Amino acid sequence: KMAGSSTPWIGSAYLFLQSTCKTIALPSLYESSQKKPCVFKALKLALADSTGSVNGVDMLKVHCSHPQLIVQLKFCKRENCRRFLQSYREGALQKSLQSHLQLSLATTTVPLEVELKAGGEHLDKMLKDEDRCLECIYREKPDRLPDEEIVELEECLKSLMLHHSTNNSVAGKDCSSLKSSSRPSPPQGSSLPTQLTFIFQGQQFDNRTITPDDHQKFAKSVSKKWKQVGRSLQKSCRALRDPVIDNLALEYDQEGLYEQAYQMLLRFIQSEGKKATIARLVTALEENGLVSLAEELLGLHSSEDCS
Repeated sequence: KMAGSSTPWIGSAYLFLQSTCKTIALPSLYESSQKKPCVFKALKLALADSTGSVNGVDMLKVHCSHPQLIVQLKFCKRENCRRFLQSYREGALQKSLQSHLQLSLATTTVPLEVELKAGGEHLDKMLKDEDRCLECIYREKPDRLPDEEIVELEECLKSLMLHHSTNNSVAGKDCSSLKSSSRPSPPQGSSLPTQLTFIFQGQQFDNRTITPDDHQKFAKSVSKKWKQVGRSLQKSCRALRDPVIDNLALEYDQEGLYEQAYQMLLRFIQSEGKKATIARLVTALEENGLVSLAEELLGLHSSEDCS
């Protein structure tokens, strides 16, 4: 036996996906804030098909390694892993992935090449020896918890599935509802997915990343409320979690409020990258009564008194 009766069966493997169509680059689609939820949903549904259960296999991380998308998988039951291997060996997983991607991305077809590895072992070469494949996967223990990004996408997907549970034609609708959200920031502190536009005071704005000009205006005008804005942003930004904000206040106390506010927003921008969007900052400003500063950042009026 590979595991005693009291020890849970846990293993890990990497699924490599590559489109053979030159016009479809899976990593680029996954890196797009608009398409990411759709690609994620297709992966989740195909993996559920392969094991017969939504919880049969977990995704821990999705790596974009052009031209491949690499999905780190975690199996918590030997039987689920066995079902997955059978589905993979028979080509059912590949067909399911192609089908779900086609639906999600609203395209004609997504031809795929797939590979499966565990540690240094290339499992495609030993698929007929199921027990050996299981052994290789069991030997590779997961080295991480699910990425925060994966957790957020899972939560989004669950709420959408709940919302559309009476409708069996899945992917297209769900993705469009993810993309068309008019809230500047999704609920429950989730920064994903980043929508292309957002609504502020009844007007639609492009959800661009925060610019150096925004950064300067914020630091100049936010005054003493920079800490409150930081605490609003920390709900969806790990880099601002306690005690970071208090530490910044102490570290830059001599330089004054401008520098404290500047450094706080700099920490947000550096940690969030492309996800450091104006919509998230505007939401944090609104939450703290700084509507005039939000208006200034969006060009609704010139700089006056934003404190």
